[in-house]
Amino acid sequence: MSRTIGAIAACLLGCGVMHTTTTVGSARAAKGEAAQPAGGKPIEDKKEDAPMRLGNFSVSLTVKDIAASRAFYEKLGFKARGGDQAQGWLVMQNDSATIGIFQGMFPKNMLTFNPGWDRDKQTLAEFDDVREIQKRLRAQGIEPEPAADESTTGTAYFMIADPDGNPILFDQHVDAPKK
Repeated sequence: MSRTIGAIAACLLGCGVMHTTTTVGSARAAKGEAAQPAGGKPIEDKKEDAPMRLGNFSVSLTVKDIAASRAFYEKLGFKARGGDQAQGWLVMQNDSATIGIFQGMFPKNMLTFNPGWDRDKQTLAEFDDVREIQKRLRAQGIEPEPAADESTTGTAYFMIADPDGNPILFDQHVDAPKK
């Protein structure tokens, strides 16, 4: 598993080609505005009700033949932006869409969130620390495996699975934000 996490981190973060997930609520909050649903009145976000700021988002795809997958995604307009095809992994990007393609590194496709970094690997001034996200998920009955050490403040990761068994990695590469 550590090889997988290292490969994903190196691929998706080291290449600096990921995009930032932003919610309407967090975008409005950044401007000092209240969150507002599509058709109406502003909603006052309480900390426990506020959307989690999950950071960068990418999809890591498990492929059978990396050369064939690369050729296919290039036909869709993706370009290799990082990785090493000889080692079985590439980061590919088309505009704001980013995918990692991996041959022989992990058994399933995976969603990845990177709290604390923007698209260009710049540390965000404000973000939800990976340990805080983990606590909020645990409070909702979602137990990570493996879990992040909540007594630390540096880099950390945890994983969960959705109801269909799809793995989701929360992988933070910066210290917790200052409060």
